[in-house]
Parts: sequence; C-alpha cells; structure tokens
Amino acid sequence: MPNTETPRHAWDVLRNVVAPPAPADAPQAILIRGGTIVSMDPQVGDLAGGDILVRGGRIAAIGRGLPADGAQVIDATDMIVVPGLVDAHRHAWEGQLRRIAPNSPTLLDYLNSTHFSFATHYRPEDIYIGNMLTALGCLDAGITTVVDNSHNARSPQHSDAAIDALEDAGIRAVYAPGTPLAGAWAHHWPGDLARLKRERFAGEDGLVTMAMMSQWDRATWAAARALGLPIITEFLGAEMGALLPGLEREGLLGPDNIFNHNTGLSDAEWEIIRRTGVRVNVCPRSDAQYALEEGVHAYQRAVDHGIEPALSVDVEASYGGDMFSEMRVAYFVQRAHAQHRRYRGEQDAPAAVSVRGMLKAGTLSGARMAGLDARTGSLTPGKQADLILIRAGDINLYPSSNAIGTVVHAADRGNVDTVMVAGRLRKRGGKLLGVDMRRLREITEASRAYLFGRAGYTADPFADASPDLA
Repeated sequence: MPNTETPRHAWDVLRNVVAPPAPADAPQAILIRGGTIVSMDPQVGDLAGGDILVRGGRIAAIGRGLPADGAQVIDATDMIVVPGLVDAHRHAWEGQLRRIAPNSPTLLDYLNSTHFSFATHYRPEDIYIGNMLTALGCLDAGITTVVDNSHNARSPQHSDAAIDALEDAGIRAVYAPGTPLAGAWAHHWPGDLARLKRERFAGEDGLVTMAMMSQWDRATWAAARALGLPIITEFLGAEMGALLPGLEREGLLGPDNIFNHNTGLSDAEWEIIRRTGVRVNVCPRSDAQYALEEGVHAYQRAVDHGIEPALSVDVEASYGGDMFSEMRVAYFVQRAHAQHRRYRGEQDAPAAVSVRGMLKAGTLSGARMAGLDARTGSLTPGKQADLILIRAGDINLYPSSNAIGTVVHAADRGNVDTVMVAGRLRKRGGKLLGVDMRRLREITEASRAYLFGRAGYTADPFADASPDLA
C-alpha cells in the first residue's frame, strides 16, 4: 500500500497524494439523518426527511427516525441523497491531457492529439498520475464507480501502476487493460491477464475489479473468457456492426460483452445486441465532439430495442469529467429528437425521457453494465454504501421544488457535499478527504513537462487547433 519505505516500483514514490486508511480503520457506523432520499430502488422508494444507517460499509436500514446507536451522525437537512454516480466508460490514463484539444472535430484529430503522440511516451508513473487525477476528479464530482478502459497498458508495470492509483484513490472501479493504439509496447497480451487475475484480483471483494478491453480478436476474447473476465469493446460504425451476425452465429456474443458508443448500428444489429444480452453504454458528449457516425448518442436507439443503456464520459481530452453534464446532454438531445419526429408527423415518435430515467442511466443502469448492481447503483439495504449528498440549499439549487430535477438539471460538482464509497467518506463538507493537493499538482506538472518534452509540444493555453504531433 502507499508510502512504502523502500519503493518497489518507480511510481511508489508518488504514492503519498492520498493518506492511506489505518490498517484497523474499518468503516464505522454512520447515520445520515433527515435527507431527501432518492433511492433508485422501487421497493425502497423515495423518502423526504429520511435516514440511512450505514454499518460495516453497507446500508443497514433506510427509514425515518432511525436510532443512532453510537453512530457518527451526518445532518442531511436540505440535502438530496442519491446513489453514487457511475461512469460506465472512461480512459483514466488521460488525466494529464485534460482539455488538450477542446475543439477536436473528429476521432482522428483526437487520436493524433493523444494516442499517436503523448500516449507513446507514457511511463508507468505517468499512468499512475493520470489515473489518480481521474479517480479523484470522479470522487469530487460524485462519481463513486468508474469503468477504466485502460487502452494504454504498455507493459505489466503500466497495468500495476493504474491499479495502484485506483486503489489508493479509494474509488470503486473496474480496471480493463488493453493494447495501446500506437508506439512500442511489451506485447504482453493476453498472457498478462492471468498474472493480473492471480496477483491483483484473486478475491472478488475489493473495490477494484477486473475486465479486459479489446476490439474483436478471437484469441484475446477467448483468453478473457477463460479467466471469466468481461470484454469491453469500442463498438461503432457499419464496419463493426457488420461483425455482429457472424459473432452471434458462432456464439461469441453474450452478457460478458460490454459495448461502448454503439453509434451507426442498424435495427437488425441492435436486435442482435438485445438477443445476446450484450451490455451497452452511450457517450452523449464524445459522440458529438468527435463526429462519430450520425454524431448523436445512441440512448434512444438502445431504448427502442428494450435496452437500458448506461452513460459514460469517455475522455477528458476535450471536455469536463462529470456525469451531471452527461445526464443533461442525454436528456435534452433525446427530447430534441423526440420532438423533431413528432413535428414531422411520425406516429411512432418516442416519448420524452424523464429526469428519473436519466438519473437511472447515471446510477443503476451503469452499475448493471459494470456487473456491480448487486453491490451498488441504488440505495438498498444490504448493498454497499456508495452514495452522495447534494446541498439543495446552495444558491444555484435553492429552492429545490423537485429533488430529481434538481440533481439532473441543475446540480454540479460544487454542490456535492459528501461522497461515500463502501461506507468510507471520500469527500465531506465539499472537500476531498486526505488529499494533498500541493503534492498532486507537483507530480502532475512534472509528468506533463516530461510528456510534452518527449512529444515536442509547447503548451499554448489559447490554442484553437489540437496538437498534431503524430
């Protein structure tokens, strides 16, 4: 764990950004009292002025007037309590490259400004820093679970560094290593999957679990399945869609497949996804940012075929990393298209999405896509206590006439007062706990200087064009 006296790896000297929990520091009993609870569990329902008792890292009870019984009490008056948000697809290693290309108009432009340039120079310590920045940014914005699509795993050491950062940050994560898109790498796939499963994921109870990221490749998919790992694939366009009939015939699609994006697919291809139980997430901002196929995220396409998609941020190379923005973009784009179809007289125009539907996409549907819905995604007694408290009394939210509308339409990371992951407080009173921001900035600046120097890039804070260093 962090702060080892003799570093085992180059990035061990960086592992003092977040104060580690004491060895005997088991999650204590905490009573969240008097909040407006949006549980996302139909059996539990919603509750004004309700309490949540957390014990042993899990939700022990939800109700009114629960006894404290010696628990630490958090006053949630004028706060909205919702499940922790779930980002179903993020490339966490890109933390140092936030907004490196804010005007990036195409996928190729994004690749040139990240994968084909800076990514080729990443050391394990740069992966650690990128993942740490991303994980802490997630927690600060109320994201308690992230699916880390780590497609810059250049060596076994790069993977270990990524996992260490996620564990040190204290976030719930699914780590999915994958091959880099450019530059030299160790060609350790798929062999290193077995080492990671054996050495880093022998148990199933940790906050960080494992999947694999891979485009269609028979040997790699088979290696993942032999280890019982979910397979995450960037799935977009006619070329990818054309693979689906053959994959279905061979029995190579199933609930262990997770597809990102899903733009440009036909109705017949969506039906294959539905029949085979493939899990799906959509990317409201990146599909538009990088002009992927029709440029519109596939939320409605999934719903039309009886699939409840998750939402994901994807990258921070062009825009911010919060799920509030994803929910808002998804909501308004869906409503715009539904109204456009009604205006054109289409009888089968979809119903307008609701704010509850969007919050579900950002919580429970994301947990289901990640295979973690037995642990998180809703406020349900017995589940692990992943939740956030939003200050409804803040000037941008007050008065809050509708709790779910306030969360989906108006809240932002600045309104996130408290973040809890598996019963541990990661943010309280609007501040991340145990984080040395001075040290985080110091190591980030050093990493950026190294990567920029290696790539021959001079930073320009006013640039319109993306870095083109490939």
